Amino acid sequence: MSATGTTATGIRLHAPAPGWSVTADVVIVGSGVAGLTAALRCQAAGLRTVVVTKARLDDGSTRWAQGGVAAALGEGDTPEQHLDDTLVAGAGLCDEEAVRTLVTEGPAAVRRLIATGAHFDESADGALALTREGGHHRRRIAHAGGDATGAEISRALVEAVRARGIRTVENALVLDLLTDADGRTAGVSLHVMGEGQHDGVGAVLAPAVVLATGGMGQVFSATTNPHVSTGDGVALALRAGAEVSDLEFVQFHPTVLFLGADAEGQQPLVSEAVRGEGAHLVDADGVRFMVGQHELAELAPRDIVAKGIMRRMQELGAEHMYLDARHFGAEMWETRFPTILAACRAHGIDPVTEPIPVAPAAHYASGGVRTDLQGRTTVPGLYACGEVACTGVHGANRLASNSLLEGLVYAERIADDIAANHRENGLHARVPAPVPHPETPTHALMPPEARFAVQRVMTRGAGVLRSADSLAGAAAGLGRIHAEAAGALAENGKTSEPGVDTWEATNLLCVARVLVAAARRREETRGCHWREDHADRDDAAWRRHIVVRLNPDRTLAVHTTPTAEFPPTRPECRTNQQEQ
Repeated sequence: MSATGTTATGIRLHAPAPGWSVTADVVIVGSGVAGLTAALRCQAAGLRTVVVTKARLDDGSTRWAQGGVAAALGEGDTPEQHLDDTLVAGAGLCDEEAVRTLVTEGPAAVRRLIATGAHFDESADGALALTREGGHHRRRIAHAGGDATGAEISRALVEAVRARGIRTVENALVLDLLTDADGRTAGVSLHVMGEGQHDGVGAVLAPAVVLATGGMGQVFSATTNPHVSTGDGVALALRAGAEVSDLEFVQFHPTVLFLGADAEGQQPLVSEAVRGEGAHLVDADGVRFMVGQHELAELAPRDIVAKGIMRRMQELGAEHMYLDARHFGAEMWETRFPTILAACRAHGIDPVTEPIPVAPAAHYASGGVRTDLQGRTTVPGLYACGEVACTGVHGANRLASNSLLEGLVYAERIADDIAANHRENGLHARVPAPVPHPETPTHALMPPEARFAVQRVMTRGAGVLRSADSLAGAAAGLGRIHAEAAGALAENGKTSEPGVDTWEATNLLCVARVLVAAARRREETRGCHWREDHADRDDAAWRRHIVVRLNPDRTLAVHTTPTAEFPPTRPECRTNQQEQ
């Protein structure tokens, strides 16, 4: 920690100094399944808890989740079988201990979610109605409202948070991690959009910060993620000096409603559960092209299905394929998939009478801020869970519907660790004293239009199909975007005006650079990372993780772990490892 009062890298978003502050034992950033589960458990442990969220409490990615929660809840199913399916999907890069933790603690976590008030669909005999999705060999997906599982989970958790009087700050973009003179977490700075109890730039001071900010799908032009998913948590962690791992593994959902080649922003998802109930992927001639490509055909893991669709599109020179579920009939569509039915009809497609045009789009980041089994990052006092984190559960490709379960299980583990630290160290009485805020900009903010420039560069060079040439082009394009803004700051000391648009664009550029650097380093095809110039999986050279840190000069420190094992996040547990 330097004496200048900066974070570990010396990099912060240019912003006004905080004009107000509140104090807590823990601040949780994000209000999806991970953030709200952590908040409820922290509050139950007697911790002063504050939830900060970028929009409204129910506006995160969780409410868009259609499929459900995967857990060994059905007759004949076991955590061991769930473990096996997860490891296969993760293509050799899952942390087996992390997966075992997920699948063994998962069923009880789902039952606690139900006790909190979430209502899942039931069969005629009153048992949970379970379905299958890609990569699962058993029916183990619990769902709600047919295809509105995330919305129901969000509703239940938001109601519980409000009923228990947990303090929340909505419409607030978190800017940077605050640290004390010893380099420990001291809270976060944030900007509240609009008027209320707090507005403008302020701070929540706390010795523990939990990042549950969701994904970074907006780094690509077409995504299933909401507009707020701009990689803010990963970018904050990088500026704070944390390690990020496996960011090259971005899962592209195979079946997203195709709205045209130039469509941008959030696109309607057609849940994997539609295929789980028997829908077929076909080309324009009605040929089921996934048959023979994998034993599970349309229910193969998502990376295999996405690649199958892309290959068929290339073969035929087509912009999309089709998902055919006309045989469901109107009643099944209306009861099992009402949300998807309504979305399709809103765009002029009636799945009851015609196949649905689909194509892959950016969906889920399997990598993120590196954590241990308690959700601790490499920065003392900073935790991460949910999509922003890399727990090791997903490996090179997330198994369908494991994400909501991961949010539940690891949020509970984080809350328990924070509560234990408070009991052991008496942190409840400690009011963090963050180092001063820098008064002048030391690093450029990107202009608002950089957001769209980044998206175009990433879609063109780092999408589903990647190669050395395409990734080199992406790196060069991102470099030009950064150099233009940095040059203006160097020449006249000016940068873009601080604001939500410029902060988000800056965060997107940061995570895009890390993603491209990792994808260039990994010269193989594995999971959802597909290199056309290295078409095979190479366990001898690449069954290992790529870890990235941000240097003070904004260059990236990229290294590869010696094995598939994650090094410990705690300094006292680490051994000296040579960067490769």
